[in-house]
Amino acid sequence: MNRQNYEIPNTVRITMTDANQRSEEVIRIIDRFQSCFDTMERFELLFEYADKHPSALAIDEWDDENMVHGCQSRAHVECELDSNGGFVAKGGADAQIVQGLMAITAIAVNGLPPSEVANHDPSYVEEMGLSQILTPSRANGFMNMVKKVKEEASSLM
Repeated sequence: MNRQNYEIPNTVRITMTDANQRSEEVIRIIDRFQSCFDTMERFELLFEYADKHPSALAIDEWDDENMVHGCQSRAHVECELDSNGGFVAKGGADAQIVQGLMAITAIAVNGLPPSEVANHDPSYVEEMGLSQILTPSRANGFMNMVKKVKEEASSLM
């Protein structure tokens, strides 16, 4: 698939009968990463997702309350429900790697009921081949971000 012609949707409404199943969009993302030839191509694709975050959190909205602690870069996550009761994870980071991971996570969880988000399994990162290229501190920061998203989802149920 030609990456330059691929559109990353601004909103993805997801419904799944089984919380362990992946949405079609997440499956397409996994396929795109698996088709990468090397680490550099995976990073480039991750940067592409960072630039097209479906629910970016503006810098002026970053504060201590929405900060992801334990992340190497400045990362912030704020979660809410949309008008239909679907979960929305807004995220922002000063590093493109983290912003890309946030964008993919937002694509995976946005639109889901909070109860499904609270049980979110981020193993797609491993399937995309990203777990092998993230430094331990980046991987730890990603897991802290996922933990924050899941905690926010629990509080919104």
